[in-house]
Amino acid sequence: MMTVAFTHVHIIGIGLIGSSLARAVKAHDFCQTLTLSDVSGNVCATARKLRMGDRVDTDPTKNIGTADVVILATPPSTMGHIACQIRDCLKPGAVLMDVGSVKGPIMEAVSPHVPDHATFIPAHPIAGTENSGPESGFATLFQDRWCILTPENPHLPEVQTAIKFWEAIGSGVVVMDANRHDIVMAVTSHVPHLIAYTLVGTAMDMETVTRNEVIKFSAGGFRDFTRIAASDPTMWRDVFLANKSGVLEVVDRFIEDLSALKRAIRWGEMETLETHLARTRDIRRRIIDAGQDVETSNFGRDN
Repeated sequence: MMTVAFTHVHIIGIGLIGSSLARAVKAHDFCQTLTLSDVSGNVCATARKLRMGDRVDTDPTKNIGTADVVILATPPSTMGHIACQIRDCLKPGAVLMDVGSVKGPIMEAVSPHVPDHATFIPAHPIAGTENSGPESGFATLFQDRWCILTPENPHLPEVQTAIKFWEAIGSGVVVMDANRHDIVMAVTSHVPHLIAYTLVGTAMDMETVTRNEVIKFSAGGFRDFTRIAASDPTMWRDVFLANKSGVLEVVDRFIEDLSALKRAIRWGEMETLETHLARTRDIRRRIIDAGQDVETSNFGRDN
C-alpha cells in the first residue's frame, strides 16, 4: 500500500472512466478524501449505493474546495462549461485534469476558465471498454495502460503531480504535444471507431438482402466491429466533432487507400493486393512485439 500522496481527489462525471478512477483511487488508497459529482441524480444514487466516494453530489461546485486534484470525466462538449462553473471553487495549487481522448479542442475550451492559482494538465488515459455507466467501472482499468499528458508547459512542477497520480493507479505516462496526440488518436482510435459504426450500419442495411443472416453468421471480425460500435454514442459524437480536422484528414487518406484496393480487386491485381496485405500483417507483428496487443498486454486499449 503506497503512502498517501493526495489529501483530496474530486472526480466530476461518474461514467465508465470516472467510476473506474474512483475505484482505482480507493483500491490504491493514496488519498484521504475522495468526492464525486455527476449531473444525473440517478447516477449519483448508484455511486452512493456502491460506496464509490466519501461524498457524492449533483453539483460539481460542492465538496471541491479542498481538492488538490480535480478530474473532468464528462463528455468533451461539457468540459468548458464545467470548468467555468468550478473556477472560483478551486483551491490555490489545485491540479485540474481531464480524461478526454481529444486534447487540442478541450484545452481551448477549458484553459480560459482555469484561474491563475490552479493548473490545468490535460490527460488521456488510453483505456476503456464498450460499456458505460457507473456500474461498468473497475479498479484495474488503468493498470498497465498508457496515459498521455499534453500540458502547454511540460516543465511545470504540476506535471510531476499528474504523473504521480497516473502512475499510482498503474499507468505508464507519456508527455506529448496536443496536436501530435490528436492526429495519432485519429489514426489509432477515432477513425477506426468511425469505420466500425459505419460498417455495422451498412451490415444492418444489408440484412434484407442477406435474408437476415448477418447476425446469425457473424464471424470474429464482424463481432469485433460490433463491440467497438457499441461504445457510448454521446462520447463518440463529441470526439468526432472535437477532433474534426484530424478525423477528416485520416478519413480522406483512408478513402484513397480503400479506393486503390477497390481498383486492385476489380482488375485482379494480385501482386498489389498481396503487397498491401503483407505490409499490414507486418504492422500487426510490430504491435504484438511492442506489447500493444490485448492478448499480451493491456497497454493500448482505447476509450
